[in-house]
Amino acid sequence: MKFKNILKKFWWLFLIGFLVGGVIVWSVSKPKVDPKIKTYTVKKQDLVDSLSLSGEIDASEKVSLRFQTSGLLSWVGVKEGDTVKKFQVLASLDKKDLQNRMSQLLNTYSKTRWDFEQAQDDNKDWETTGMTDEARNTVKRTLDKYQFDLNNSVLVVESQALSLKYANLWTPIEGLVTSIDSPVAGQNITPATATFDVINPKTIYLSATADQAEVTKFKIGQKGSITLDAFDDKTIEGTVEAISFVPKSGESGTVYELKIALNFVNLDYDIRMGMTGDINFVFKTIEDVLAVPSSYVKTENETKYVYVMRNKNKEKQEVKTGETIDGNTEIISGLNEKDVIYSN
Repeated sequence: MKFKNILKKFWWLFLIGFLVGGVIVWSVSKPKVDPKIKTYTVKKQDLVDSLSLSGEIDASEKVSLRFQTSGLLSWVGVKEGDTVKKFQVLASLDKKDLQNRMSQLLNTYSKTRWDFEQAQDDNKDWETTGMTDEARNTVKRTLDKYQFDLNNSVLVVESQALSLKYANLWTPIEGLVTSIDSPVAGQNITPATATFDVINPKTIYLSATADQAEVTKFKIGQKGSITLDAFDDKTIEGTVEAISFVPKSGESGTVYELKIALNFVNLDYDIRMGMTGDINFVFKTIEDVLAVPSSYVKTENETKYVYVMRNKNKEKQEVKTGETIDGNTEIISGLNEKDVIYSN
């Protein structure tokens, strides 16, 4: 009777003791798992073989133009930001002195040619008339001298013609004038002090680099998705149009340049030289398959297996595997979804 009264009064203490004892028994009897051993719950997922590369905008057609001779810069026909056509003249040197020089050289050429022709007329029968070998050799040397003088005169005139031609600086490409070292006429310049830069915005591309382990995955015509840092909310399709055969110079490691054309019409020049961004390529996708981290899959005598827990014991479970992509291995058979596997 006394025990019943105590039980009624302190029943909650007995309940707590019972629960604590149950927890102790369960913790003692449950499988012991080394805390260093990692576990993974098998699940279905998409395996995606992809690669992201960084790059910056460049252009296939870009030129730095300079005069080939020194002189007085007499005319500048463009300014920075102007659009120019192919073969358009951008600037000119003063041609007055060059033209005067050409006139002098043409006069000298005419005189030299007349002297040459007169010598030919005066000695037209020198090979047939009777004369000594010594006299004949003298005549031949004289005619050769007139021929050499005429040849030199022709070369000097041609050189001056090139100087006149190069007094005009023209662009071999269409595009945008992006820089002018000497934008004002009236100053004396040298080939090193007057540079005109022209870039064709229609030929921009993303220049990306891939290391020697990555570059073998690419081929001409492969498409990817480009996101530029300046337009992180816009995705542009890109196509690989060239892969360099030799490593890119100036880099710390062995990397190769990928020239990626932008499938985008850059009408307003929104995309500019030097802009940076990333391009993502997807090489292969396997959808909705069982997959586990590759580190959990072991190999023994060409047999693949994983560790599972059965009846409080860790056991080997043979599995059939498929492809391994980005550190995950496809499980074809041997495991079910929600199975728990162990790292070792």
